[in-house]
Amino acid sequence: MRIAVFGKTGQVATELQTIGSGQHELQVFGRDEVDFSNPEKVAELAASLDVDAVINAVAYTAVDRAEDETDLADTVNGISVGALAEACAKSGTPLVHISTDYVFDGSGQNPWKADHQTSPINVYGASKLIGEKMIAALDMKSAVMRTSWVFSAHGNNFVKTMLRLGAERDALTIVADQIGGPTSARSIARACLKLAESLHAGGPSGVYHFSGGPDVSWADFAREIFAQAGLATDVKDIPSSDFPTPAKRPGNSRLECSTIKCDHDIDRPDWRADLKDVLQELNVQ
Repeated sequence: MRIAVFGKTGQVATELQTIGSGQHELQVFGRDEVDFSNPEKVAELAASLDVDAVINAVAYTAVDRAEDETDLADTVNGISVGALAEACAKSGTPLVHISTDYVFDGSGQNPWKADHQTSPINVYGASKLIGEKMIAALDMKSAVMRTSWVFSAHGNNFVKTMLRLGAERDALTIVADQIGGPTSARSIARACLKLAESLHAGGPSGVYHFSGGPDVSWADFAREIFAQAGLATDVKDIPSSDFPTPAKRPGNSRLECSTIKCDHDIDRPDWRADLKDVLQELNVQ
């Protein structure tokens, strides 16, 4: 298959290139080729494509900074996604788009289903929801895949932060009242490629949830990181109120992931196994 990948240096985009180049003919577009702060340029490039599927791995992900950069977040995560989707709809090209658990308000304790009511509590989540809605408004082949707590051996993420701090300190205080599914960028990339293949073969469109299991708190995620890395760092649980941030975080980020298995035969990954692979890649183990 010929697949256009929007995004070049992010965690998922990096993994798409690593695992996808041997399976498919990839056309990869980074910020130098197309800037998602310019929807017109996104539409222009997307309209020129001759591919079997498109995967969008571009996103404005600075959650706290988004509170002060609402227009930019809305443009990158929303308006430009709509421009890309419109071009794909016109050409009949399937689109796989990565979204987030942050479209929900984080209430309750039950896993969120794809058809549950969205109600983001921060600018980042609201901007991602704009993109989702613009895709949903079109008659096209598409898969919006919501995921959560992305980690990898690349870029900035919780695993790499914990490894750095764990090597420097004997004890850390970590938020324990936010629960979700850590998800490796490589597993996300595999799922995106499989969704692209499935859509190209006539598989169903829809909104899907994909996150690592089992669900866990940030504190327990940190404990597993330290255990696998052989670091004797003690973790003290704290509530979110003890670690205030400019943007509110949802307390419940659990995602119900059965539909993506039913429609596209994509299994929920075990983040603990994926963590082991990431640590090996970082030469930590």
